[in-house]
Amino acid sequence: MEDFWSMTCGDSGCSETGVEPFCHDFRLLKNPSTCINHLLTICFDVLLLIIMSLVMIHKCLSGPIRGPIRAERLSKLQLVSAITNGSLGMLHLCIGIWVLEEKLRRMHSALPLNWWLLELFQGFTWVLIGLTLSLQLKQFQRAWLWMFSFLVFFVSGLFCALSISYAFSSRELSLKAALDVLSFLGAALLLLCTYKACKREEEIDESLYAPLNSQFNEVHPVSYVTPFAKARFFSRMSFWWLNPLMKRGQERTLHDEDMPKLWESERAERCYFLFVEQLNRQKQKDPSSRSSLLWTLILCHQREILISGFFALLKVLTLSSCPVILNAFVLASEDNGNFKYEGYALAISLFFVKIIESLSQRQWYFRCKLVGMKVKSLLTAAIYKKQLRLSNAARLIHSGGEITSYVTIDAYRVGEFPFWFHQTWTTILQLCIALLVLIRAVGLATIASLVVIVLTVLFNAPLAKLQHKFLSKLLVARDERLKASSEALVNVKVLKFYAWEIHFKDAIQSLRNVELKWLSSVLLQKAYNVIIYWSAPMFVSAATFMACYFLKVPLHANNLFTFVATLRLVHDPISTIPDVIGVVIQAKIAFARIVKFLEEPELQRENVRKVCFVEQLKGTILINSADFSWECNASKPTLRNINLKVSPGQKIAICGEVGSGKSTLLAAILGEIPYTKGNIEVYGKFAYVSQTAWIQRGTIQENILFGSALDVQRYQETLHRSSLVEDLELFPHGDLTEIGERGVNLSGGQKQRIQLARALYQNADVYILDDPFSAVDAHTATNLFNKYLLEGLTGKTVLLVTHQVDFLPAFDSVLLMSDGKSLQAAPYHDLLTSSQEFQDLVNAHKETASSDRLVDFTSSQRHSNSGREIIQPFKQKQYKELNGDQLIKQEERERGDTGFKPYLQYLNQSRGYIYFSASCLCFLMFVICQITQNSWMAANVDNPHVSTLQLILVYMLIGVGSTIFLMIRIFLSVALGFQSSKSLFSQLMNSLFRAPISFYDSTPLGRILSRVSADLSIVDLDLPLNLAYTVGGAISYYADLIVLTAITWQVLFITIPMVYVVLRLQRHYYACAKEFMRMEGTTKSSVANHVAETVAGSMTIRAFEGEDRFFRRNLDLIDANASPFFHIFSSSEWLIQRLETVYAIVLCSTALCMVMLPPGTLTSGFIGMALSYGLSLNESLVYSVQSQCILANYIVSIERLSQYMHIPSEAQEVVEGNRPPVNWPVAGKVEIEDLQIRYRPEEPLVLHGITCTFEGGHKIGIVGRTGSGKSTLIGALFRLVEPAGGKIIVDGIDISSIGLHDLRSSIGIIPQDPTLFIGTVRYNLDPLSQHSDQEIWEVLGKCQLREAVKDKGGLDTSVVEDGSNWSTGQRQLFCLGRVLLRRSRILVLDEATASIDNATDLILQKTIKTEFADCTVITVAHRIPTVMNCTMVLAINEGKLAEYDEPMKLMKRERSLFRQLVQEYWSHFQSTESHGKL
Repeated sequence: MEDFWSMTCGDSGCSETGVEPFCHDFRLLKNPSTCINHLLTICFDVLLLIIMSLVMIHKCLSGPIRGPIRAERLSKLQLVSAITNGSLGMLHLCIGIWVLEEKLRRMHSALPLNWWLLELFQGFTWVLIGLTLSLQLKQFQRAWLWMFSFLVFFVSGLFCALSISYAFSSRELSLKAALDVLSFLGAALLLLCTYKACKREEEIDESLYAPLNSQFNEVHPVSYVTPFAKARFFSRMSFWWLNPLMKRGQERTLHDEDMPKLWESERAERCYFLFVEQLNRQKQKDPSSRSSLLWTLILCHQREILISGFFALLKVLTLSSCPVILNAFVLASEDNGNFKYEGYALAISLFFVKIIESLSQRQWYFRCKLVGMKVKSLLTAAIYKKQLRLSNAARLIHSGGEITSYVTIDAYRVGEFPFWFHQTWTTILQLCIALLVLIRAVGLATIASLVVIVLTVLFNAPLAKLQHKFLSKLLVARDERLKASSEALVNVKVLKFYAWEIHFKDAIQSLRNVELKWLSSVLLQKAYNVIIYWSAPMFVSAATFMACYFLKVPLHANNLFTFVATLRLVHDPISTIPDVIGVVIQAKIAFARIVKFLEEPELQRENVRKVCFVEQLKGTILINSADFSWECNASKPTLRNINLKVSPGQKIAICGEVGSGKSTLLAAILGEIPYTKGNIEVYGKFAYVSQTAWIQRGTIQENILFGSALDVQRYQETLHRSSLVEDLELFPHGDLTEIGERGVNLSGGQKQRIQLARALYQNADVYILDDPFSAVDAHTATNLFNKYLLEGLTGKTVLLVTHQVDFLPAFDSVLLMSDGKSLQAAPYHDLLTSSQEFQDLVNAHKETASSDRLVDFTSSQRHSNSGREIIQPFKQKQYKELNGDQLIKQEERERGDTGFKPYLQYLNQSRGYIYFSASCLCFLMFVICQITQNSWMAANVDNPHVSTLQLILVYMLIGVGSTIFLMIRIFLSVALGFQSSKSLFSQLMNSLFRAPISFYDSTPLGRILSRVSADLSIVDLDLPLNLAYTVGGAISYYADLIVLTAITWQVLFITIPMVYVVLRLQRHYYACAKEFMRMEGTTKSSVANHVAETVAGSMTIRAFEGEDRFFRRNLDLIDANASPFFHIFSSSEWLIQRLETVYAIVLCSTALCMVMLPPGTLTSGFIGMALSYGLSLNESLVYSVQSQCILANYIVSIERLSQYMHIPSEAQEVVEGNRPPVNWPVAGKVEIEDLQIRYRPEEPLVLHGITCTFEGGHKIGIVGRTGSGKSTLIGALFRLVEPAGGKIIVDGIDISSIGLHDLRSSIGIIPQDPTLFIGTVRYNLDPLSQHSDQEIWEVLGKCQLREAVKDKGGLDTSVVEDGSNWSTGQRQLFCLGRVLLRRSRILVLDEATASIDNATDLILQKTIKTEFADCTVITVAHRIPTVMNCTMVLAINEGKLAEYDEPMKLMKRERSLFRQLVQEYWSHFQSTESHGKL
């Protein structure tokens, strides 16, 4: 080694020190003339040349990386950089050649090598790298460009700084020092050139793709995948791939089209199918599905878990090495170091350790969150897939609201767990390593630390059990509240009709109070955990110092602050233990709920539907002596001994009284009900039309196509046969008109006809129609029967449930049902002669249809054109482009920076700002106490005038004070969270229940449910303590920074610009992150809405075999939600990594400052204190910024809740100064004066100046075509929509002048859609508990429901969600029972008997006639006989009053609309008669 040293350096290597040539004096590095300096420079040059060679070789072998070279002129900066660096390289080469020549001329030897070899290497390196990087920028990847440029800049800057430092200290300037300065300038030019080139290339790329992106805005861009997918190692480690998106967010507000898609391997489809594949493998090995499910999740992501675990281990090791470095640094400051200039080496080592720690922690967190995102996506997909196949028995247990909460809340909680997974074992490992460090620092006194830590953990065990118990209770209470909220919001129109909003809101509030009771317990439990773990370091230090006192362990600056630094470093992981426990418990409960749901039984439809390979078998249905049970219980069959044989092409009608099992039979044929006896076989493709229309949110065309390709000719024919042509011409955008959720902007008849069109377009083999004609008028029903059923379904197998006997003769066979049994199946005439029950049914229809007045009129007048069909050919109509004036608006979200607005909204709840201010003040006092503790120790640890006992007692006393402040602070935070949650929910419910019906028409239910479930859950559980953590983290960070700069003020020169950099980075981050968070919120609503919509229409989806298509749609929505979520946590890691780099520079600068200060400037105690705070500064920074990022995400929930807390409300419920009399209305007189109605300000009028008077006690019939405005008039009577002009006067009182509750509670109604609520029969008839059981039983008898209720168990018989355990007809009878109990002077029947058979209808008409003989009865009906006996008839046509007079007078008018409707009905009835005589 000495020979090599002599050959290279001669005797100049250490000439200044006079020691041996091969020496370790680091001071020589500063001297640019020393051999050590030269050798390091040569090594650096060689390293650069090797890397450059490898890059060039790789480029040549793999071809051009950056694509074809664009013929572009070089920029001026590139030319300046190339000339400068080329000239600098040539200068070095010339000097090297000159030095070599001089050596050879004078000494006849090239030895020693150092000077001329250095210059030649420097010259060659600068020429090659400088010219290559300056002129060939486009041919290199950005990562390599940045690495080269930054490396050259950093090393040149280091040598430049050393040379300048040496020049100032020695007061002489050498040639080498001057060249180092010039080299640094050249490197700066090179770095600037690289930056400009990369920036320009990004701009070119964006401009090139801008026109393409505009095309992609209509659909999800296929090629616009997140840059992370193609990022290289360096880019992934540094999050460099995120820079273009962050830059775009800084320049303008990000929109949905700016959001990149996830790459293939992270999409929900890939994750789900990988999960299913692994699950199937595990189930073969382990039959225990619960353990198999958990293990499957681990196996699916084992690679990511192991990699993130490696980074977590690396982070713990680097973090744990910091106290050891601090100990060595304090010893070096006391001149007890191992070698000279050890302080410099330790400071630089500290920098690199913190950089490695930052890289490892960021990758750890990023990869864990990525796993969490994938777990959340696959669980959401699994829940959705399961609910598509869920059995009906299981559906009774899991309501639609609960299934939505599994997706929006439980899957989210389980997805949070992977982020905290490694925190469990790393905290333990970190504590173990900390104990080893403490043993080295304080010896046996560490036992005291260990005892306190063990006691803390043991004390927390029962608290964790309590937290598990309270959280489980909270989730159960939340489910009950969500179930009630969902039900009320779905049926809010019915609640407004009955004036039940206040009652249901109070019921939900009472459920919320139960939830709040458990919420307070959970929050307090969290508070106890936080107090225990945050105060644990104080107890540990106090116990350890007392042990040191008793064990006579000396306390000095080096071991004391090694101990303090170790405690401060483990403080953050210890303080997160409560969060870890909470997350683990929440994830465990949520996972158990999801597993329970996924284990529920599924429909076995494959046992019913048979694969058909023979064309002749398609359309065949065979049922042999089969029993069916909704509960899959052979002892409780719903249908008994069913026998049915249907051949291909046959048309079967199914009839029977209400509750006889007609709809249940159709469900059995569809495979929805398991059979417990006998056999059933069905062949062919199904089309199904449900009795209660299920319409998707979307355009009319999308609902009709239902996933099929558009065939224009077939589509036009479908519209024609479904009688939709005229309706489409009335819509503003024709068939491109967007339908609201549940078809809110359609009439009942229009919804049914869209369902019929959907079925017809599918061209199925078997058509199952569940009473579709009850919601349309007679004329439309006739058209549909002739054109749709008889002509459109020629050759198709048809099963039609109907109460309209008119159509029965046209069917091949009629199946009569009664009490869950098939009594007889035969052609109409055979059944009429052989079955008394069927004769009674037909006679009841004839009695209903042939009212005296109708017979009198029709017997004298028969028109040849009475049966003519008014059908217009379909005209292809070009509708204007949708200009955003559709009913359903895109979900609104805040844009740009909202500042502190959402935070102030949160703090203004129940004087929350007082709690918040007091909490912040208490935490500030807590931090001051901690600083005082450490300052006391730093100032007096080596003070001979302060005894060890006095030192420790004062330390403990201050610690007790800090703990008291901590306790007050955390309880104030809990009180703030609890009061704010309570206030926010109350305001939200008031706003929602007071919102006008137009809000619900234009707002999908999923948007509301996502707010009352997921957003409210975040506000309840996450926001309160996270707000406290964020403020606390910021205070701790700035306190640490103040302590650091107070001890070493010189570091301010670096700190101030670094603070500016931090603020700029945070502003850069928030510009993008807030938009990501808002996008995540709106896309989350889309997922929830799709789930809720699918739950409602699952039977229809299964009938059309659309499960796969809906599942794919769900996967797309999950990915659309996961993409902003992915970029949220990626951007937070992007920010924190850059902040940690800034912090590492500050810490290294602080350490170097201490090294450079003259000895004795700082005592070793304050040096130790400064470095201990400096080391914890990183943790404080990360904790603070991470808390801010999480809080910024959570605060979006406040924004979203606030949007629905200030909905423009309806008129006052009660006007105290103008309340009607108690018995109002007395006469029931209704005067309508020039009534004009429009649903939205920008829309045309729906009702055009209607004027008429309904005399008290009169029976008023309202007739008109489907969509003419009949139901709108009824809505105006109840003020569901306020008049745009005119008024309605009831018994002399203008209804607009009184409160809504007074108005609606005084009028009775049977709404068009029969609605039952979860509860009992008694609750559904009398939810306000105003009537006795005897009164209820009397009403049930009048409604023909007494026997059905008795058979099921009496008034306490349960009613499940949507009343699905009662038939539609029975539900309508329950609605009749409500008005019989209320006994209002004005009764409105809105097509009230559409779903019941004629016999029951006849009885009910008589009941209504008797019970409401002296009342004003307003009847909207499609059945003409229903209104024939009315006193007056009001005919409406296209929103205008066509005529208003007595029925017989109207029938005598030649061009009367009512006369035309009667003729259409009579021709329809006569066709039945003619069929009956054949």
